[in-house]
Amino acid sequence: MRKQQPALTVDGVMIENQSILLVQRKHPPFEGMWALPGGFVEYGETTEKAVLREIREETGLAIRIVQLVGVYSDPHRDPRGHTITVAYLVERTGGALRAGDDAANVKFFKMNELPELAFDHPCIVKDAFKRV
Repeated sequence: MRKQQPALTVDGVMIENQSILLVQRKHPPFEGMWALPGGFVEYGETTEKAVLREIREETGLAIRIVQLVGVYSDPHRDPRGHTITVAYLVERTGGALRAGDDAANVKFFKMNELPELAFDHPCIVKDAFKRV
């Protein structure tokens, strides 16, 4: 019997003009809530490639990684099970903003007007703001 292991995810924090890019989740958990763009790392994929792919799929934007925000490993951060996320501060390099893949909507929110965020994303956003 194989022992259970945590899943690996990535999240991207894009801040432009005192606003942060968020996606509205199309599927559970947290369906309808706003979150950072991101998702699961595929087998054989680096976390860096995964965040580039996930942001392109969910927002239509091409990005580059600026720096690591942090690694978040609370076993209870995702109701689907133990997930560990690697969060990156990113910046836009191209593309056109549009909701895609698992996103019902995509939008920049002013930092002082953020909606309630899914998962532990308030903590990730707070840590990212410290680095900007």
